[in-house]
Amino acid sequence: MRVRQFTGVSTLALLIAAPSAVHADAVAIDYIDIERIQVVGKHTDRANIPGAATRLSEEDLELFKYQDIMRTLRMVPGVNIQEEDGFGLRPNIGLRGSGVERSSKITLMEDGVLIAPAPYAAPAAYYFPTAARMQAVEVRKGSAAVKFGPRSVGGAINLVSRSIPDDFAGFFDARIGSDNLFTTHGSLGASGDHVGGMVEFFSSSSDGFKKLPGGEETGYEIEDYLGKFRIKTDANAEIQQSLTLKLSKTNNDSDETYLGLSDSDFAASPYSRYAASALDHMDTSHEQIQLTHQIKLGDVEVVTTAYKNSFERDWFKFNDLQASTDSCGSTSGAFVLANEGICATELAWLKGTQDSPEGAIRLRHNARAYDAKGIQSLVAIPFVTGDASHDLEMSVRYHEDSEDRLQNNETYTMVNGSLIFENETALGSAGNRLVEAEAWAFFAQDTISYGNWTIVPGIRFESIKLNRTDWAGSDPSRAGTATTRPEADIDAVIPGLGVTYKLTDQLTLTGGIFKGFNPPGAGNADTQEEKSLNIEAGALYDQNGFFAEGIVFFSDYNNIHGDCTASSGQPGDCEIGDQFNGGAARIFGLELSGGYTALLGGEWSAPIRFNYTFTDAEFRTSFEDSFWGSVVRGDEFPYLSRHQFTVSAGVQNDVFSTTLQVNYVSASRAEAGTGTIAETNRIDGRFVADLAAHYRLTDNLQLFASVDNLFDETYSVARRPMGLRPGKPRTIIGGAKFTF
Repeated sequence: MRVRQFTGVSTLALLIAAPSAVHADAVAIDYIDIERIQVVGKHTDRANIPGAATRLSEEDLELFKYQDIMRTLRMVPGVNIQEEDGFGLRPNIGLRGSGVERSSKITLMEDGVLIAPAPYAAPAAYYFPTAARMQAVEVRKGSAAVKFGPRSVGGAINLVSRSIPDDFAGFFDARIGSDNLFTTHGSLGASGDHVGGMVEFFSSSSDGFKKLPGGEETGYEIEDYLGKFRIKTDANAEIQQSLTLKLSKTNNDSDETYLGLSDSDFAASPYSRYAASALDHMDTSHEQIQLTHQIKLGDVEVVTTAYKNSFERDWFKFNDLQASTDSCGSTSGAFVLANEGICATELAWLKGTQDSPEGAIRLRHNARAYDAKGIQSLVAIPFVTGDASHDLEMSVRYHEDSEDRLQNNETYTMVNGSLIFENETALGSAGNRLVEAEAWAFFAQDTISYGNWTIVPGIRFESIKLNRTDWAGSDPSRAGTATTRPEADIDAVIPGLGVTYKLTDQLTLTGGIFKGFNPPGAGNADTQEEKSLNIEAGALYDQNGFFAEGIVFFSDYNNIHGDCTASSGQPGDCEIGDQFNGGAARIFGLELSGGYTALLGGEWSAPIRFNYTFTDAEFRTSFEDSFWGSVVRGDEFPYLSRHQFTVSAGVQNDVFSTTLQVNYVSASRAEAGTGTIAETNRIDGRFVADLAAHYRLTDNLQLFASVDNLFDETYSVARRPMGLRPGKPRTIIGGAKFTF
């Protein structure tokens, strides 16, 4: 079933409707109703959006019920991902080659509000909203993304949480699966004439698919709670108003590590882990509060949101060695795994097959606390001038955020394959600093419709202040003298222009030009803002159940950033949080997507959908000893696949549906370079297939089954930060969902 009233490019919902989607009215849960603060919007006509815009609806997300946002985003062209733990706990996402490290190069939002722990001060997203509880996922790339900042080079991703239902409604979903996976998810809500509310919970746990020598778990536990409460005026009130309170809390504990495997160990046993990572564990806690006021005065609409997000985490994990042999000469875990011949003794310590010197294994409490708060307001004024209609949007946001780290180390000795505690350093000895940001942001955008033309000029202004303060490692109370770095003060004007032209009823042309901007980090006096000139052009075609979309994009950077993070391997022993200027670079690419639903007779249909992304990215500057290592002009970007392709096909009727989805990602290199990728620098390409099926027993009860990685493909996903790590093996899941 396909509907042109667009839910973004909600192509999967429009083409592949699971039985739950066919009878969606039985659930009676409506979408979030504040379209203005969404990236795409449920009722937006795709043909009127310049550039690339995708909205995956609730029906799309229900098809495979992915808990991993990176698997979900395979449905969207132009999205670059680097898998890490197999569960999507801490995603690495980029858009149009922007860079994937901890999703720090894109604007991340939930319900139109910045959601990274510290979007300005420390954008690396070690927190990511629980994707499995979302009702929609929106991706905006190109000129139209200027509306969403501060990071406009690649674009924006907005996660839309569950809305308050119009009537009494809810559901309960339970699933079990491989590796003792157990997931429950439920929601209950109702609305009256003046008040409404809903509560939602999501809980999931798994023992993990990797194996430690001692048999310890390598999985995770997630608990996520959401509540929304609304008061509103009468439906026939002259001035429509509503006030909505949103509260959420998420706890996420995982037994994850950065310590991977050497090439030979990966070939022999890809899902094993070394004994040195047996204690690695991450505890996180996230709390969110939002208060949104909406008022409509005639045709003028004003939406104002005050928000506060708090995030705390302690990732206790293997950091490095405190001893080495003369033949190896390094205490770096990455070096040991990349040089297993000369570092055979050190590798044996990590594996637990040989006792280490006393205190040779160092683990670190990567403990940090983040706060982000602000208020934003958007005013929308529709009006007409002659034959042109306008939809003018203006917005202002004041935002503050901070990252506070107070870290220390513990040392252990490997004895008979077990870690024996030896010593703990003082709190703050491995990091004692505070990074703070204060930012004002303004934008204005006018959507002008004139005949077959839609013209969208927009401009954004960011005024940012960044400060970093360090204290001595022996001063956890911060009573002593602090060291401050020069304040970073950035003012940036970010213009953009998007255009669409409806050539025929079926064919629409689109294009745009805009400035890309990413702010620099705090305390790096030599780091400049990341800037680029971005151009795109394409076409959309839609007729008789067939649709296709193609967009060519080009990004010309005069300065590209590299960010020093533990997840990137801390290249060159850089200080975590530092940034590097990469100079000029260019990215060229092509995004294709399309689909068709064939009618098979009776109530049966066969939907098919595909998307393809080609990305060619290279440095245009030569430099040494940087975040990327030694780079020569013309070198290709690391961790960026040249080709990505996803195709899904299935059969369905009102009671049953089954869908097969195949994803291909070409090989990428772990370090910048050209030509044939050396085996020690290669992340192999792979084909991964997923299968899902739904069966409706009654109007209210549905059965679900899926197999992720259907053919049990073994593949590596990364060589950083320390050694090879595997993708998730075949995972079988089954469950049931009851709606009311």
